[in-house]
Amino acid sequence: MKIIEVRAVPLGIPARAATPPSPWTAGTAKQVLVRVVTDSGLAGWGECFAYGAPLAVVNVVDEALAPLLVGEDPTAIERLTDKMHRALMIWGRRGLGMFGVSGVELALWDLCGKARDVPVWALLGGLAQPRVRAYASLLRYESATDVGRAARAIVAQGFTAMKLHQTDVESVAVVREAVGDRVDVMLDTNCPWTVEQAIRIGRELERYDLRWLEEPVWPPEDYAGLARVRAAVSIPIATGENDMTMFGHAAILAAGAADIVQPSVTKVGGLGEMRKIATLAAAAGVTFVPHSYYFGPGLAATLHLCAATPGVPYIEFPPGELEAPLTAEPIRCVDGWVAVGDRPGLGADPDPDVIQRYPYSGEKAKPFYL
Repeated sequence: MKIIEVRAVPLGIPARAATPPSPWTAGTAKQVLVRVVTDSGLAGWGECFAYGAPLAVVNVVDEALAPLLVGEDPTAIERLTDKMHRALMIWGRRGLGMFGVSGVELALWDLCGKARDVPVWALLGGLAQPRVRAYASLLRYESATDVGRAARAIVAQGFTAMKLHQTDVESVAVVREAVGDRVDVMLDTNCPWTVEQAIRIGRELERYDLRWLEEPVWPPEDYAGLARVRAAVSIPIATGENDMTMFGHAAILAAGAADIVQPSVTKVGGLGEMRKIATLAAAAGVTFVPHSYYFGPGLAATLHLCAATPGVPYIEFPPGELEAPLTAEPIRCVDGWVAVGDRPGLGADPDPDVIQRYPYSGEKAKPFYL
Protein backbone atom coordinates (compact mmCIF):
# COMPACT_ATOMS: atom_id res chain seq x y z
CA MET A 1 0.00 0.00 0.00
CA LYS A 2 1.40 3.38 -1.07
CA ILE A 3 0.31 6.99 -0.62
CA ILE A 4 -0.85 8.57 -3.87
CA GLU A 5 -2.23 11.90 -2.59
CA VAL A 6 -1.92 14.21 0.40
CA ARG A 7 -4.24 17.18 0.34
CA ALA A 8 -5.43 19.85 2.75
CA VAL A 9 -9.15 20.67 2.65
CA PRO A 10 -10.01 24.17 3.96
CA LEU A 11 -13.58 24.63 5.15
CA GLY A 12 -15.66 27.48 6.53
CA ILE A 13 -18.50 25.93 8.54
CA PRO A 14 -19.94 28.59 10.86
CA ALA A 15 -21.06 27.90 14.40
CA ARG A 16 -24.75 27.88 15.15
CA ALA A 17 -25.99 31.04 16.82
CA ALA A 18 -26.20 30.67 20.58
CA THR A 19 -27.52 32.67 23.52
CA PRO A 20 -25.81 34.55 25.02
CA PRO A 21 -23.68 35.59 22.03
CA SER A 22 -19.88 35.58 22.19
CA PRO A 23 -17.39 37.71 20.26
CA TRP A 24 -15.33 34.53 19.80
CA THR A 25 -17.98 32.66 17.79
CA ALA A 26 -16.72 33.80 14.39
CA GLY A 27 -13.23 32.46 15.16
CA THR A 28 -14.49 28.89 15.24
CA ALA A 29 -15.84 29.06 11.67
CA LYS A 30 -12.67 27.89 9.89
CA GLN A 31 -11.44 24.32 9.67
CA VAL A 32 -8.61 22.55 7.85
CA LEU A 33 -8.91 18.83 7.23
CA VAL A 34 -6.21 16.64 5.67
CA ARG A 35 -6.92 13.69 3.39
CA VAL A 36 -4.29 11.04 2.67
CA VAL A 37 -5.26 8.60 -0.11
CA THR A 38 -3.60 5.28 -0.97
CA ASP A 39 -3.42 3.16 -4.10
CA SER A 40 -5.67 0.61 -2.37
CA GLY A 41 -8.51 3.13 -2.23
CA LEU A 42 -8.29 3.79 1.52
CA ALA A 43 -8.38 7.41 2.70
CA GLY A 44 -7.32 8.74 6.08
CA TRP A 45 -8.54 12.02 7.56
CA GLY A 46 -6.76 14.38 9.93
CA GLU A 47 -7.24 17.93 11.17
CA CYS A 48 -4.91 20.93 11.50
CA PHE A 49 -5.28 23.84 13.89
CA ALA A 50 -6.87 26.52 11.74
CA TYR A 51 -8.33 29.40 13.74
CA GLY A 52 -5.67 31.95 12.78
CA ALA A 53 -4.26 31.54 9.26
CA PRO A 54 -5.91 28.49 7.68
CA LEU A 55 -4.73 29.00 4.12
CA ALA A 56 -1.12 29.29 5.29
CA VAL A 57 -1.52 25.89 6.95
CA VAL A 58 -3.03 24.53 3.74
CA ASN A 59 0.09 25.64 1.86
CA VAL A 60 2.35 23.90 4.37
CA VAL A 61 0.50 20.63 3.81
CA ASP A 62 0.17 20.88 0.03
CA GLU A 63 3.56 22.39 -0.84
CA ALA A 64 5.96 21.25 1.87
CA LEU A 65 4.62 17.95 3.21
CA ALA A 66 2.70 16.23 0.41
CA PRO A 67 5.78 15.76 -1.84
CA LEU A 68 7.59 14.04 1.04
CA LEU A 69 4.91 11.39 1.46
CA VAL A 70 3.64 10.44 -1.98
CA GLY A 71 4.89 6.94 -2.79
CA GLU A 72 5.51 6.05 0.87
CA ASP A 73 3.96 3.33 3.05
CA PRO A 74 1.33 5.12 5.19
CA THR A 75 1.69 2.64 8.07
CA ALA A 76 5.29 3.75 8.72
CA ILE A 77 4.03 6.59 10.91
CA GLU A 78 7.14 7.14 13.04
CA ARG A 79 9.48 7.23 10.05
CA LEU A 80 7.24 9.53 8.03
CA THR A 81 6.74 11.88 10.97
CA ASP A 82 10.49 12.08 11.49
CA LYS A 83 10.88 12.83 7.79
CA MET A 84 8.42 15.74 8.05
CA HIS A 85 10.08 17.11 11.18
CA ARG A 86 13.50 17.10 9.56
CA ALA A 87 12.23 18.77 6.41
CA LEU A 88 10.69 21.60 8.45
CA MET A 89 13.71 22.06 10.74
CA ILE A 90 14.58 25.62 9.69
CA TRP A 91 11.10 27.16 9.70
CA GLY A 92 8.47 24.70 10.91
CA ARG A 93 9.26 23.39 14.38
CA ARG A 94 6.63 25.68 15.90
CA GLY A 95 3.40 27.29 14.77
CA LEU A 96 2.03 26.85 11.26
CA GLY A 97 4.54 24.21 10.23
CA MET A 98 3.72 21.95 13.14
CA PHE A 99 -0.01 22.52 12.62
CA GLY A 100 0.44 21.01 9.17
CA VAL A 101 2.50 18.07 10.45
CA SER A 102 -0.17 17.38 13.07
CA GLY A 103 -2.97 17.12 10.53
CA VAL A 104 -1.02 14.81 8.25
CA GLU A 105 0.10 12.61 11.14
CA LEU A 106 -3.49 12.18 12.35
CA ALA A 107 -4.55 11.15 8.85
CA LEU A 108 -1.82 8.48 8.88
CA TRP A 109 -3.12 7.05 12.16
CA ASP A 110 -6.63 7.01 10.72
CA LEU A 111 -5.36 5.20 7.63
CA CYS A 112 -3.42 2.68 9.69
CA GLY A 113 -6.48 1.84 11.78
CA LYS A 114 -8.60 1.39 8.68
CA ALA A 115 -5.97 -0.79 7.01
CA ARG A 116 -5.91 -3.08 10.06
CA ASP A 117 -9.67 -2.80 10.68
CA VAL A 118 -9.21 -1.57 14.26
CA PRO A 119 -9.92 1.73 16.05
CA VAL A 120 -6.95 3.96 16.74
CA TRP A 121 -7.26 3.38 20.50
CA ALA A 122 -6.36 -0.26 19.83
CA LEU A 123 -3.18 0.88 18.05
CA LEU A 124 -2.37 3.07 21.06
CA GLY A 125 -2.40 0.11 23.45
CA GLY A 126 -6.06 -0.68 24.05
CA LEU A 127 -8.75 0.79 26.27
CA ALA A 128 -7.82 2.21 29.62
CA GLN A 129 -11.25 3.85 29.95
CA PRO A 130 -14.16 3.37 27.51
CA ARG A 131 -15.56 6.82 28.21
CA VAL A 132 -14.06 10.09 29.41
CA ARG A 133 -15.58 12.80 31.58
CA ALA A 134 -16.03 15.97 29.57
CA TYR A 135 -15.65 19.56 30.59
CA ALA A 136 -17.55 22.09 28.51
CA SER A 137 -15.17 24.71 27.16
CA LEU A 138 -17.12 27.96 27.05
CA LEU A 139 -16.30 30.83 24.73
CA ARG A 140 -15.48 34.27 26.11
CA TYR A 141 -18.43 36.54 26.92
CA GLU A 142 -18.69 40.28 27.23
CA SER A 143 -20.11 40.41 30.74
CA ALA A 144 -20.26 38.44 33.95
CA THR A 145 -24.03 38.24 33.53
CA ASP A 146 -23.63 36.57 30.14
CA VAL A 147 -21.12 34.01 31.35
CA GLY A 148 -23.40 33.19 34.28
CA ARG A 149 -26.26 32.51 31.84
CA ALA A 150 -23.99 30.35 29.70
CA ALA A 151 -22.83 28.38 32.74
CA ARG A 152 -26.37 27.60 33.85
CA ALA A 153 -27.20 26.40 30.34
CA ILE A 154 -24.18 24.08 30.39
CA VAL A 155 -25.28 22.48 33.64
CA ALA A 156 -28.74 21.98 32.14
CA GLN A 157 -27.07 20.04 29.30
CA GLY A 158 -25.68 17.55 31.82
CA PHE A 159 -22.09 18.74 32.14
CA THR A 160 -20.51 18.50 35.60
CA ALA A 161 -17.38 20.46 34.68
CA MET A 162 -16.74 23.60 32.65
CA LYS A 163 -13.94 25.92 31.66
CA LEU A 164 -14.33 29.69 31.46
CA HIS A 165 -12.30 32.02 29.24
CA GLN A 166 -12.86 35.24 31.18
CA THR A 167 -10.16 37.51 32.60
CA ASP A 168 -12.01 39.03 35.55
CA VAL A 169 -12.75 37.83 39.07
CA GLU A 170 -16.39 38.94 38.95
CA SER A 171 -17.22 36.44 36.19
CA VAL A 172 -15.77 33.56 38.21
CA ALA A 173 -17.74 34.64 41.26
CA VAL A 174 -20.97 34.81 39.26
CA VAL A 175 -20.42 31.37 37.77
CA ARG A 176 -19.56 29.75 41.08
CA GLU A 177 -22.78 31.15 42.57
CA ALA A 178 -24.75 30.05 39.50
CA VAL A 179 -23.55 26.42 39.41
CA GLY A 180 -22.83 25.70 43.06
CA ASP A 181 -20.06 23.61 44.58
CA ARG A 182 -20.72 20.32 42.79
CA VAL A 183 -19.55 21.51 39.37
CA ASP A 184 -15.83 21.66 38.57
CA VAL A 185 -14.85 25.09 37.24
CA MET A 186 -11.61 25.86 35.41
CA LEU A 187 -10.38 29.23 34.14
CA ASP A 188 -8.33 29.78 30.97
CA THR A 189 -7.20 33.39 30.66
CA ASN A 190 -5.12 33.02 27.44
CA CYS A 191 -1.89 34.66 28.64
CA PRO A 192 -3.00 38.21 29.58
CA TRP A 193 -0.95 39.16 32.68
CA THR A 194 2.49 39.88 34.02
CA VAL A 195 3.77 37.52 36.69
CA GLU A 196 2.92 40.06 39.40
CA GLN A 197 -0.61 40.57 38.07
CA ALA A 198 -1.13 36.82 37.81
CA ILE A 199 -0.11 36.32 41.43
CA ARG A 200 -2.33 39.15 42.67
CA ILE A 201 -5.41 38.09 40.68
CA GLY A 202 -4.71 34.40 41.31
CA ARG A 203 -4.89 35.01 45.05
CA GLU A 204 -8.22 36.78 44.60
CA LEU A 205 -9.49 33.73 42.71
CA GLU A 206 -8.46 31.21 45.36
CA ARG A 207 -11.77 31.48 47.23
CA TYR A 208 -13.72 30.10 44.24
CA ASP A 209 -12.24 26.59 44.30
CA LEU A 210 -11.01 26.49 40.71
CA ARG A 211 -9.85 23.13 39.39
CA TRP A 212 -7.04 24.99 37.61
CA LEU A 213 -5.88 28.40 36.36
CA GLU A 214 -4.69 28.12 32.77
CA GLU A 215 -2.08 30.23 30.99
CA PRO A 216 -2.20 33.32 33.22
CA VAL A 217 1.17 34.79 32.10
CA TRP A 218 2.38 36.61 28.99
CA PRO A 219 4.36 35.43 27.14
CA PRO A 220 3.36 31.75 27.29
CA GLU A 221 7.04 30.74 27.03
CA ASP A 222 7.88 32.43 30.34
CA TYR A 223 8.13 29.14 32.21
CA ALA A 224 10.18 30.64 35.03
CA GLY A 225 7.52 33.29 35.58
CA LEU A 226 4.77 30.68 35.48
CA ALA A 227 6.66 28.67 38.08
CA ARG A 228 6.69 31.76 40.32
CA VAL A 229 2.90 32.02 39.98
CA ARG A 230 2.53 28.33 40.75
CA ALA A 231 4.59 28.75 43.93
CA ALA A 232 2.63 31.79 45.08
CA VAL A 233 -0.96 30.72 44.34
CA SER A 234 -2.82 27.70 45.73
CA ILE A 235 -4.79 27.07 42.51
CA PRO A 236 -3.21 24.38 40.27
CA ILE A 237 -1.54 25.88 37.19
CA ALA A 238 -2.20 24.50 33.68
CA THR A 239 -0.38 25.25 30.44
CA GLY A 240 0.97 23.72 27.24
CA GLU A 241 -1.70 24.37 24.61
CA ASN A 242 0.64 26.70 22.74
CA ASP A 243 3.76 24.56 22.91
CA MET A 244 5.01 22.34 20.12
CA THR A 245 6.65 18.90 20.36
CA MET A 246 7.71 17.00 23.45
CA PHE A 247 10.69 19.32 23.87
CA GLY A 248 8.50 22.34 24.63
CA HIS A 249 6.64 20.36 27.26
CA ALA A 250 9.85 18.94 28.69
CA ALA A 251 10.94 22.55 29.28
CA ILE A 252 7.66 23.29 31.07
CA LEU A 253 8.15 20.31 33.36
CA ALA A 254 11.83 21.07 33.99
CA ALA A 255 10.90 24.60 35.10
CA GLY A 256 8.29 23.30 37.54
CA ALA A 257 5.79 25.53 35.75
CA ALA A 258 2.66 23.34 35.71
CA ASP A 259 0.44 21.01 37.68
CA ILE A 260 -1.44 20.13 34.47
CA VAL A 261 0.00 19.93 30.93
CA GLN A 262 -2.34 20.47 27.99
CA PRO A 263 -0.81 19.66 24.61
CA SER A 264 -3.09 20.08 21.61
CA VAL A 265 -3.07 17.22 19.10
CA THR A 266 -3.57 19.55 16.11
CA LYS A 267 -0.66 21.79 17.13
CA VAL A 268 1.93 19.67 18.90
CA GLY A 269 2.81 17.28 16.09
CA GLY A 270 0.06 14.67 16.33
CA LEU A 271 -0.69 11.57 18.37
CA GLY A 272 2.86 10.26 18.51
CA GLU A 273 4.08 13.47 20.11
CA MET A 274 1.10 13.48 22.49
CA ARG A 275 2.03 9.99 23.73
CA LYS A 276 5.58 11.11 24.47
CA ILE A 277 4.30 14.10 26.44
CA ALA A 278 1.90 11.89 28.39
CA THR A 279 4.86 9.72 29.41
CA LEU A 280 6.91 12.76 30.45
CA ALA A 281 3.99 14.06 32.51
CA ALA A 282 3.45 10.72 34.24
CA ALA A 283 7.15 10.53 35.14
CA ALA A 284 6.99 14.06 36.59
CA GLY A 285 3.79 13.46 38.54
CA VAL A 286 1.94 16.07 36.48
CA THR A 287 -1.63 15.58 35.25
CA PHE A 288 -2.13 15.17 31.50
CA VAL A 289 -5.32 16.84 30.15
CA PRO A 290 -5.17 17.50 26.38
CA HIS A 291 -6.54 20.65 24.82
CA SER A 292 -9.22 19.75 22.26
CA TYR A 293 -11.61 22.52 21.24
CA TYR A 294 -12.32 20.85 17.89
CA PHE A 295 -15.29 19.31 16.10
CA GLY A 296 -13.65 16.80 13.75
CA PRO A 297 -10.70 14.40 13.59
CA GLY A 298 -8.80 16.52 16.13
CA LEU A 299 -11.45 15.86 18.77
CA ALA A 300 -11.72 12.20 17.72
CA ALA A 301 -7.95 11.69 17.98
CA THR A 302 -7.91 13.28 21.43
CA LEU A 303 -10.73 11.01 22.54
CA HIS A 304 -8.88 7.90 21.32
CA LEU A 305 -5.75 9.02 23.16
CA CYS A 306 -7.62 9.75 26.40
CA ALA A 307 -9.39 6.40 26.18
CA ALA A 308 -6.05 4.60 25.79
CA THR A 309 -4.15 6.58 28.47
CA PRO A 310 -4.64 5.76 32.17
CA GLY A 311 -5.36 8.64 34.50
CA VAL A 312 -6.68 11.29 32.08
CA PRO A 313 -9.44 12.95 34.13
CA TYR A 314 -11.20 15.02 31.44
CA ILE A 315 -11.59 15.67 27.76
CA GLU A 316 -12.20 19.25 26.64
CA PHE A 317 -15.44 19.46 24.68
CA PRO A 318 -17.02 22.30 22.67
CA PRO A 319 -20.57 22.64 23.99
CA GLY A 320 -21.98 24.32 20.87
CA GLU A 321 -22.44 22.97 17.36
CA LEU A 322 -21.38 23.91 13.88
CA GLU A 323 -24.04 24.74 11.30
CA ALA A 324 -23.31 21.35 9.69
CA PRO A 325 -21.50 18.46 11.42
CA LEU A 326 -17.81 18.27 10.53
CA THR A 327 -17.95 14.48 10.78
CA ALA A 328 -20.51 12.15 9.24
CA GLU A 329 -20.96 10.58 12.70
CA PRO A 330 -20.85 13.50 15.18
CA ILE A 331 -18.99 12.99 18.45
CA ARG A 332 -21.52 13.47 21.23
CA CYS A 333 -21.40 14.17 24.93
CA VAL A 334 -24.13 12.44 26.98
CA ASP A 335 -24.70 13.39 30.61
CA GLY A 336 -21.22 14.84 30.85
CA TRP A 337 -19.37 11.85 29.35
CA VAL A 338 -17.96 11.07 25.90
CA ALA A 339 -17.70 7.42 24.84
CA VAL A 340 -15.09 6.25 22.36
CA GLY A 341 -16.39 4.23 19.41
CA ASP A 342 -15.07 1.05 17.83
CA ARG A 343 -15.14 2.04 14.15
CA PRO A 344 -11.85 1.46 12.31
CA GLY A 345 -9.44 4.37 12.40
CA LEU A 346 -10.54 7.57 14.09
CA GLY A 347 -14.17 7.12 13.04
CA ALA A 348 -14.27 10.79 12.02
CA ASP A 349 -14.64 10.86 8.25
CA PRO A 350 -16.40 14.00 7.02
CA ASP A 351 -19.69 14.08 5.17
CA PRO A 352 -18.83 14.65 1.46
CA ASP A 353 -21.90 16.88 1.06
CA VAL A 354 -20.69 19.16 3.86
CA ILE A 355 -17.27 19.49 2.23
CA GLN A 356 -18.95 20.52 -1.02
CA ARG A 357 -21.22 23.04 0.70
CA TYR A 358 -18.66 24.83 2.89
CA PRO A 359 -15.38 25.36 1.01
CA TYR A 360 -13.15 28.13 2.36
CA SER A 361 -11.01 30.20 0.01
CA GLY A 362 -10.09 33.17 2.20
CA GLU A 363 -11.49 36.57 2.94
CA LYS A 364 -12.42 38.90 0.11
CA ALA A 365 -9.28 40.36 -1.39
CA LYS A 366 -8.52 43.95 -0.39
CA PRO A 367 -7.30 46.49 -2.94
CA PHE A 368 -3.55 47.17 -2.94
CA TYR A 369 -2.27 50.71 -3.27
CA LEU A 370 1.31 51.87 -3.79
